[in-house]
Amino acid sequence: MNQRKPFMAGNWKMNLNREESTELAKAIARQAPDPDRVDVLLAPPFTSIATVREAIGGAPILLGAQNAHWEPHGAFTGEVSPPMLVEAGCSHVILGHSERRSLFGETDEIIDRKADSASRFGLAPIVCIGETLEERERHRTREIIESQLRGSLRSFRERKMLPPALLLAYEPVWAIGTGKTATPEQAQEVHGQIRKWLAGQFDAKTAETVRILYGGSVKPDNVKEIMAMPDVDGALVGGASLKAGSFIHIIRFEF
Repeated sequence: MNQRKPFMAGNWKMNLNREESTELAKAIARQAPDPDRVDVLLAPPFTSIATVREAIGGAPILLGAQNAHWEPHGAFTGEVSPPMLVEAGCSHVILGHSERRSLFGETDEIIDRKADSASRFGLAPIVCIGETLEERERHRTREIIESQLRGSLRSFRERKMLPPALLLAYEPVWAIGTGKTATPEQAQEVHGQIRKWLAGQFDAKTAETVRILYGGSVKPDNVKEIMAMPDVDGALVGGASLKAGSFIHIIRFEF
């Protein structure tokens, strides 16, 4: 039986000013579920991290960033380093989101460097992978997913050790911001394949303990069905995390 604690993350992307971020974070904090049953994370824009940290207060909510560079400091204009995020109060960082891959040209090699660096500096990486609609229609989903896993986790594979805090997020590109959602069975099929791959690359214990999130138009009306799948351990929520009511419903799905 799956003993992995659910992990529900809200990715606010490039939305909300500081006032709006404060209001939303406080509303979610008031309804935060029992941390022994569900982990909840908010990932606001960089400019609102401090604001959200203050708004969360003592509520059992984790704070994450949406990206990070792999270097701790240096001449990298416009970038933010893992130590900076740790200092700001972040415990997690989202890496390799499909929008970073498609819009900003991030490769598996770049994501691997970022994930390795984040882990070294005490951040838990949330490494995203997923196929496009064309790739799915050409029956290349498994090939693409395993290729992204190999490249994005190369440093960890070479050391034969995956950080216990690292999470994976399967986000089919065709279901992000489109209103389309993979069926629970489609999500389970890919999550199961990912877990088998982890067992082959690392070991059975690693495969059993790593939490794999589903991302792609998760909403209050489909979260229970998705979370009922044995290898789905949580959700990476985009649009629905920008409204307190919908995100609270999602993070309290089991209550």
